[in-house]
Amino acid sequence: MAENKVRFNLKNVHYSVLTETVSTAGVVSYSFATPKAVKGAVSLDLSQEGEISPFYADGITFYRSISNNGYSGSLEMARYSDDMMKDVWGDTLGTTSKVLSENANVNPKAFALLFQVDGDADEELYVLYNVTGTRPNIGSQTNEANKEPQTQSSDIAAIPLGDGRVMARTTADTPSATKTGWFNSVFQES
Repeated sequence: MAENKVRFNLKNVHYSVLTETVSTAGVVSYSFATPKAVKGAVSLDLSQEGEISPFYADGITFYRSISNNGYSGSLEMARYSDDMMKDVWGDTLGTTSKVLSENANVNPKAFALLFQVDGDADEELYVLYNVTGTRPNIGSQTNEANKEPQTQSSDIAAIPLGDGRVMARTTADTPSATKTGWFNSVFQES
């Protein structure tokens, strides 16, 4: 398979709630819930977080350290699903009223974000392992001559897991079995 020259078209956004467990020996392990689809991907705009720090010695830049603090940006969706509002942001659904309620005392959960970006040769499949996000915005406007859908955005940050993993993506050489099962579970190198 040829490597992509260009990328376009965000789709197949999924989330998977992250659970961090610490054993009695102090060993940290990570597990992920079964990914759930969120329909209506509009845009994902992430910028790298990190910096280059020079160290000077002998009158020159003797060494440069580069930090990788993940990514931050925005995920825009047509509408965030009720499941994601409950699973990630802790909204509760009334037993009899079936009204979804937000509580400021509930902390959001970290999650893996899985998505697909099409290319000219093949799709690229991504997973960001440790994402947190602000509650999606609320907004709308009156209809005018045309009905124009209103979207929701969440400011998100993808930071490294304790073991350093930030992101994984498929390549032109990724076996089809790995790509086929990408949205069934969160990819973790064996």
